[in-house]
Amino acid sequence: MLYYGTIFLSRLICAPFPEEWRGGEALMPAWTRIRRSRADARAAAETGRGPGYALVAGWSGILFAALFTVALVLVHRAPGLTVADSQYANFYADGGSGALVTAGLYIVPFAGIVFLWHMMATREFIATLPGTQNREMPRALQLASGVAFIILLFSGMALTGAIALLKQFSVAPLPPVYVARALSAAGYGLVFVFGARVAGMYMITTTTLLNAAGVLARPLAWFGYLCAATVLLSWTFHPIFALIFPGWVFVVSVVAVVRAHQAKARTTQPSRAGAVTSPAEGHLSKE
Repeated sequence: MLYYGTIFLSRLICAPFPEEWRGGEALMPAWTRIRRSRADARAAAETGRGPGYALVAGWSGILFAALFTVALVLVHRAPGLTVADSQYANFYADGGSGALVTAGLYIVPFAGIVFLWHMMATREFIATLPGTQNREMPRALQLASGVAFIILLFSGMALTGAIALLKQFSVAPLPPVYVARALSAAGYGLVFVFGARVAGMYMITTTTLLNAAGVLARPLAWFGYLCAATVLLSWTFHPIFALIFPGWVFVVSVVAVVRAHQAKARTTQPSRAGAVTSPAEGHLSKE
């Protein structure tokens, strides 16, 4: 009985059950999942999805840069940290200025949504490029820093424009000036101190991945690292430094759109011998 029981258990363990019986991909060994992800990346590149992802990443990045800039200009109309108390009182007594700040607050969520599209399309695009399948740590850091940036951006902008929002949609008396200044300080800290640092991390990881795949030329890669270093090491609350990140996203997005069109042109253009270029030759590169 023990002999037959041992045979039954060995066959039960070693039998080639269907994948869904074994728990699916979640219970696969790590090396199996990595091998599958590499195969999926090669398949995506061969089917020509890379240029499509690049177009989505490019146009969404351009739209994010525009929305972020408009929102920042409007929200920055709120009093800064160093102005006198009388300027705070005069600003919130003027309903028109508070309305512009409120309008900027409503633009911020759309900028964040578009940035999420840009980030995820960039990740999918990078996954189709050769030479990036083994870079799991930069890809994970890119995702984490992008999500953290959006969370800090939303929180900081909400605090900065909280009094203006209260002025527009409530008849309750406004809090004292020191409360408004404290809310502005917290908002500035979240955006310029914490948000700027994770934005710099996003710039470093994305630049590293795109440069390793040959999408960014070396001067553009150094430009990305320089922008990231400036954001990481800056200590000022001037809004011009907050525009470095959307400016970099704009430049990288334009490059992605140009490379995507070039790749599609190489894929569809017949060669001199009359053959059509294979999709595998349509990789986006800087050559």
